[in-house]
Amino acid sequence: MNRRGRNVYRLSDIVHRFGGEVLGDADVRITQVATLETAGAGDISFLANRRYRKQLEQTRAGAVIVAAEDADATRRPRIVCKDPYAYFARVSALLNPPPAVSPGVHALAAIHPSARVAAGAAIAAFVSIGADAEVGEGSVVEAGCALGDNVRVGRDCHLYANATVYHDCVIGDRVILHSGVIIGADGFGLAWDGGRWQKIPQIGRVVLGDDVEVGANTTVDRGALDDTVIEEGVKLDNQIQIGHNCRIGAHTAIAGCVGIAGSTRVGRYCRIGGGAMIGGHLEIGDNVEISAATAVPKSILKPGTYTSLFPISPRQDWLRNASHIRHLDALAGRLRSLEARLAESEGKKND
Repeated sequence: MNRRGRNVYRLSDIVHRFGGEVLGDADVRITQVATLETAGAGDISFLANRRYRKQLEQTRAGAVIVAAEDADATRRPRIVCKDPYAYFARVSALLNPPPAVSPGVHALAAIHPSARVAAGAAIAAFVSIGADAEVGEGSVVEAGCALGDNVRVGRDCHLYANATVYHDCVIGDRVILHSGVIIGADGFGLAWDGGRWQKIPQIGRVVLGDDVEVGANTTVDRGALDDTVIEEGVKLDNQIQIGHNCRIGAHTAIAGCVGIAGSTRVGRYCRIGGGAMIGGHLEIGDNVEISAATAVPKSILKPGTYTSLFPISPRQDWLRNASHIRHLDALAGRLRSLEARLAESEGKKND
């Protein structure tokens, strides 16, 4: 540990933990990660995109992480590995561990007498925990969080300030809920009845698997009848809406501002870009990648990348193209008519 209180690791220590190969001085001391542009002598950076090779040439980093094809692009001490970005993520986690949990329940927390809070959990001021709820060992519940009746929070979770988990919902182990997250609000269940909307009680739960992370102000609605399920390892960005009775498959990652309507199933290992809109009662298969701002009105059953975004162009070009698109149906009709007339003409010639 250095004088600033940070742990210090030699490159040889890092390679011993995570693999790879050191080229150059293996005794270089590293205390933090940084970008190629801002790194200094005690920092380690990485090159994952060859567009940034110029920054690699100019960096002042103490060491860098590179792929084998870039091993000769710098003379600085370097770790050569298969995937520099994933390797960098592991090194960053090593150098920036979460703070140690200080167990205990704050005097200003409101804990129902029937709730069960593990001795090793940390409950901050103004937290509300309902009847028969549970909080597991090592979990941190920050100020202003609300856990409803019969909620289950697993081990080593972190609920940031003002996260809300409605009654009966289940949170797995090592789950992170960022500020403003709402788990288990009612789904949008309504029936049109005699000129007015009739609310349908939402009696399912939300179940989050282990190692799920939910970004700030994201909402996951409870099921209408069955549960809404977010499987293990799913990563949800900020400001996402997931409707009732959805199921998100394990290790899927969803970027910010995505909306998924109710009763849609998303497969495992999917990637959904920011602002995508996915309709209800659909099925998205495993290993599907959906580009940002894509509208998905029907099921996608085959793996692959799918895009519906109209490419950006100068405004006048876009207006002209949009005008053509508006008339595609009429143009298609005219084309069919011309084809029919041509076929008729060819037929007469053959006679």
